[in-house]
Amino acid sequence: MTEVRESAARFIKAFNAHDEDAMRGLTHPNATFTAPGDVHLRGVEATGYAMQWLKACPDGKLTVRNELISGQWVVDEVTFEGSHRGPLASPVVGIVAATGKRIAIKAVLITRYESDLALEARICFDQVDVLTQLGVMPALAVAAV
Repeated sequence: MTEVRESAARFIKAFNAHDEDAMRGLTHPNATFTAPGDVHLRGVEATGYAMQWLKACPDGKLTVRNELISGQWVVDEVTFEGSHRGPLASPVVGIVAATGKRIAIKAVLITRYESDLALEARICFDQVDVLTQLGVMPALAVAAV
């Protein structure tokens, strides 16, 4: 259990350092990655998804709120925070130009490790929340009953 916990911690550290080479070094060559919006990536190229967020939010960082470990699996409840200073691709609305807005996105990162490398990973978050925080989707009005 300590081995996968340390692997997960190394990835979070590399992400927060914006170290693409380190993230690639922690990713299995046959890795699979999925994200909202029908994102499916394979191999070390999956780190490009993380880099897209970090380029859009140059001060971006992940904070782990809770962590569960079972065998080779690590489930991290995280918050991604950053200032939107660069273009961000969205499967919902296309490219979102820099808004300058500060965002705080709650997400769950589920990763299976093999030999200290991320072999299978998926991230789950609310795309509507992201777009609303960026100001490109109006907040939904809730009718009073």
